Amino acid sequence: MELDLPFLWAGIIAFSILAYVVLDGFDLGVGLLFPFLKSDADRDLAMNTVAPVWDGNETWLVLGGGGLFAVFPLAYAVVMPALYAPLIVMLLGLVFRGVAFEFRWRTERGKALWDWSFAGGSLAATFAQGIALGALVQGIPVEGRAYAGGWWDWLTPFSVVTGLALVVGYRLLGATWLVMKTTGPVHEHAVSVAKRTSIVTLVLIGAVSLWTPFQNPAYLERWFAWPTAVFSGIVPVLVLGAAFALHRALRDGNDTIPFVAAQVIFALCFAGIGISFYPYMVPPSLTIWQAAAPSESLSFLLVGAVVLVPMILAYTAYSYWVFRGKTDPDEGYH
Repeated sequence: MELDLPFLWAGIIAFSILAYVVLDGFDLGVGLLFPFLKSDADRDLAMNTVAPVWDGNETWLVLGGGGLFAVFPLAYAVVMPALYAPLIVMLLGLVFRGVAFEFRWRTERGKALWDWSFAGGSLAATFAQGIALGALVQGIPVEGRAYAGGWWDWLTPFSVVTGLALVVGYRLLGATWLVMKTTGPVHEHAVSVAKRTSIVTLVLIGAVSLWTPFQNPAYLERWFAWPTAVFSGIVPVLVLGAAFALHRALRDGNDTIPFVAAQVIFALCFAGIGISFYPYMVPPSLTIWQAAAPSESLSFLLVGAVVLVPMILAYTAYSYWVFRGKTDPDEGYH
């Protein structure tokens, strides 16, 4: 049986993006919560919870972006000019975050500047990711294998709402991470934020979900045609179930379940986006097979992926295992 290499690679790219969202999402969320922590000691503790893992989390962004360039070059060539502005803002935000991780520990006089760089970089990167997602969902016009839209097509009411939704959602991930990793005032603040933010997240998920099918007639048909209509009915129930588990765990003082439940909510939303997109790599014009590189290239690159992806998963799992449990305020990783 011959492998469907474009389909297989689409799955690898999708997995990389999901891994990036659920892993880097919570440390971006910690940055979004940074300005609201009351003291330098609280901010030090919050940053130290993500210090051992944040750079490893971004490996998945490199894998997803690099994989798109190598495996689906036509999709890369169309998406990049369509989304230059939000993608550049995202990268600059991530740069400021990365520099702030190092520099805020090296200075007292400029510490406030780097605190704001960490928070501002997190906000810019998150909002830009949401804008880019919204622009992809609403569709990218293609003519003659090239982007056919304008400079500002990515900026619409829908993309702004998806940007806001991702900011709120990452705040939820960051809050539940701090619930799991901290004690004392930071933990109490994180519990309060998680309770409020989870409600707003659900409202925005509902708004985006109801809006999405009307961005493209194909989405409307796919969501409500058999058999995907079954999925369209089950996913909201599962999301509500995860939200219920999150709130119940926060009420009962279980510090791990809220983080897991928040990750489940994001994974379900990502699956919904996948159902909407399939079989397109760049909706509504380029399918997975149209955008793929030649089979020889896909086969060659798959050998590397078979080796590298398990290695990345292994060292990621090991790093989380080593730094498991609560973060001691008196011990840092900086």
